[in-house]
Amino acid sequence: MAKKSPRRSGRRLAFQVLYGLDASRRTDCARAFDENPAVLEQGGGEASDFARTLACGVWEKLPALDEVIGKLSKRWRLERIAKVELAILRLGLYEILYCQDIPLKVAINEAVELAKRYGDENSGTFINGILDAAAKAVDHGELGIRHGS
Repeated sequence: MAKKSPRRSGRRLAFQVLYGLDASRRTDCARAFDENPAVLEQGGGEASDFARTLACGVWEKLPALDEVIGKLSKRWRLERIAKVELAILRLGLYEILYCQDIPLKVAINEAVELAKRYGDENSGTFINGILDAAAKAVDHGELGIRHGS
């Protein structure tokens, strides 16, 4: 059996923390991360460190991420997007906009994989459409944010 990538495991943990933060209405990402059962089960290591960076980065940039999601999801108001998909969109978009070391296609593909695992049968297509539009907008300089800035 192939060993899971620490980054893939980290993304899964970050998603779980972000989903929990949104559901619980907590505001302290670092504390929520440290107390999350999935994180405690995982223990420390590269995956956990990557997950903390992603989750707390998303949480810090939440207003900007939600604004971009709102612009790109033309037919869906933010409050109508299912919480699972919203957490995945925020995570994938954060990687697209702020993680220069992660190729855009990798960020999209990883988000789609999370959607297939945790969402419904339409989640992967929905996530792919929004994040692909975000990547194209970044490439064309339309978001006012450059990949990695």
